[in-house]
Amino acid sequence: MNLSPSKPQANFVPDVDPLRALVNAAFPEARGAFDCTPMVGGASTRRYFRVRAGRGTAVAMFVPDGPKPEEVVKGDLSSRRWPFLEVRELLAERGVDVPKLYGEATAQGWVLLEDLGNDTLASYLVAHPHRREELYVRAVTDLARAQAALSELPAGSVVSSRAFDEDLLSWEMHHFREWGLEARGLVLAPEDRAVFDRVVARLARRIASLPRVFVHRDYQSRNLMVRKDGSLCWIDFQDALLGPRIYDLVALLNDSYQKFERAFVEARLDDYARSVSLGAREREALGREFDLVTVQRKLKDAGRFVFIDRVKGNGSFLKFVEPTIAKATASAARLSDDEDVSALSETLARVFSR
Repeated sequence: MNLSPSKPQANFVPDVDPLRALVNAAFPEARGAFDCTPMVGGASTRRYFRVRAGRGTAVAMFVPDGPKPEEVVKGDLSSRRWPFLEVRELLAERGVDVPKLYGEATAQGWVLLEDLGNDTLASYLVAHPHRREELYVRAVTDLARAQAALSELPAGSVVSSRAFDEDLLSWEMHHFREWGLEARGLVLAPEDRAVFDRVVARLARRIASLPRVFVHRDYQSRNLMVRKDGSLCWIDFQDALLGPRIYDLVALLNDSYQKFERAFVEARLDDYARSVSLGAREREALGREFDLVTVQRKLKDAGRFVFIDRVKGNGSFLKFVEPTIAKATASAARLSDDEDVSALSETLARVFSR
């Protein structure tokens, strides 16, 4: 099995004729009326368009890479149904709120979906900051329910075919070294590189050994849509896989795009613990898992932001590099009694001080 990231595609104007056919089928009352407007995208190669057909609206997703994953994974998915569609169907069947599917023309790169509006959790909170606690309590409890509902997966599920194993976790940490350090001129001295490699291998082994559950992989404020009734709809779940129960909580509560006081994070971890009926000792272990996975996840994110700038030509994430590293550093400080984390922290401190 090869381990490689998806590659960026050249910009081009997609053929909208297959989309037009999907829209006509989904909105026959529009009698062929069709308007398609590009929407602001994120870090992926996917492109989104808001479609208006008479009084109806929908969102069209164009995926030039087809079934290729947005994040690095093992294996070749080219011969199976798009992971986005497979995972969407699985989540919908298990009671998770996901966009409705109006039609698909995957051979031509198109999927037509429910129009959820423009209110991601991130943008909604800018206008309604007083609802932050309410919505984050909901996000945490939604996640706990989803993990329970997805505790057993269908035979052959794409989710169960991939996992945060040692190889993937180690690759992500070295992705940080390559892009978060070396690409910015911060090269590890030979002795520090030896420590880094050794510690990364041990941390990857430890995290990979944690019990595995369904993981969205990027469960954060830009990937949750706020509906008019205040419920949250999941998007960007195509890279779902198996991993630690804490992983999506790290993505949510140490979100690179949000700032939280530690008391807020601890309160949400308490909410999760109550939702899954953890005792006091288990809750304490959950907190240590949270900080351990934060170190790994946030360093990966920092490296990814630089990669997106240097390779994909999108510099909008660079402002999050240092705050993201700071989140990893803060979690590492809370694990000062952990030999591996301390060794990594000391190594990075030497690099950053040069």
